[in-house]
Amino acid sequence: MQIILSPLQIDQKTTRIAYEIKEFAFENKSIFLGGICGNGLILAKKIGTLLHDFFNIETVVFEIYINKDLPLSEEILLSIEGKSFENETVVLLDDVINSGKTMQYALMKLLEFNPRAIKTVALVERSYRRYPIHCDFVGLSLSTTLKNHVEIKCEKEEFTAYLV
Repeated sequence: MQIILSPLQIDQKTTRIAYEIKEFAFENKSIFLGGICGNGLILAKKIGTLLHDFFNIETVVFEIYINKDLPLSEEILLSIEGKSFENETVVLLDDVINSGKTMQYALMKLLEFNPRAIKTVALVERSYRRYPIHCDFVGLSLSTTLKNHVEIKCEKEEFTAYLV
């Protein structure tokens, strides 16, 4: 395993992403942050704290429960009532985007509730996409071979990204 992003580098990238979200949603008094289960939720909480602390933006962080291997095998669930973000700005977050499948299905679920705008965030974006997903805000874009795998580990609320 090779470290591709240290905890310090990830902190710098999440801070930059928070600034980019603020630039996009400069008129918003609140933003909904939907973290895909696991590291996506931790990332959403981290960015939500930054948005609140730096810009005094009210953030509503919620979790999107999805089976990452077989998204349609189980119902995709949200930890909040979907109607609460109708006509609001939603940011969809995950730690790594590879094929785009998980984010595509999560996006489809969010669209059921008619948000005003949806933006996507990935801490690490790999260059191989099988689904038509584009990340609006990215920590690191990485070109890898199909044999490589990116793994993000979280210990004590600190991320480290590895190339396996």
